[in-house]
Amino acid sequence: MLHGKNGLLILGLIAVMMHAIVLYNTLFVSGGLDLGFFNAGSLILWLIALTVILAAFANPVENLAIFLMPLAGISILMGMMFPVEHTLMPAHAMELKIHILMSLMAYALLTIAAVHAVVLSIQDRHLRNRKPGGFIRALPPLQTMENLLFQMIGLGFFLHSLSLITGMIYLDDMFAQNVAHKTILSVVAWFVFATLLWGRWRFGWRGSTAIRWTLVGFFVLLLAYMGSKWVTEIILGR
Repeated sequence: MLHGKNGLLILGLIAVMMHAIVLYNTLFVSGGLDLGFFNAGSLILWLIALTVILAAFANPVENLAIFLMPLAGISILMGMMFPVEHTLMPAHAMELKIHILMSLMAYALLTIAAVHAVVLSIQDRHLRNRKPGGFIRALPPLQTMENLLFQMIGLGFFLHSLSLITGMIYLDDMFAQNVAHKTILSVVAWFVFATLLWGRWRFGWRGSTAIRWTLVGFFVLLLAYMGSKWVTEIILGR
């Protein structure tokens, strides 16, 4: 019988493995790799869930699973109920697939950072009001939470930088009409997170300032990737 934190994390890993099986059957189709809107969302949430579970064995981030794991389950159901096909053919270059992988990993990490920022905001408000009840009592100290936030942002920013660099190198035209909005918003998000990290290093930004910049950067990135896919695949049906 499983007990304690490690037992719960092992159950989480089992759930992630089951999600991976479902993903494999929906992503890999006869025509290639299906990265339709809901499949892409499910893949991102799977990466997020896996990252949180693995990180939780060494860092106190297991409470993020309370917010993230249900979303992963919902993404599977949405993909089954509303299939949207957007197939990446086997003939597409490996370089393009590397660019997509970097983009997905960066998006996953910065999503975790955004959820962490929300939890940090709730924790900060409860502590200021001197009412640290509920799950707030189970969280690490505020400074530890802030340090974890910037570790996630730093790694996510590094991967996002790599995704932009590989895009500039391997894509024919990152500012073509059908992807220009995605590129511009991705660059804007890069500048937001770069400013946040610079402000942290130069001025010691923390608390509400760090939270606001994190959420603004995530929102721009959300528009860049999932927002553009929603418009082109769901609304326009391309």
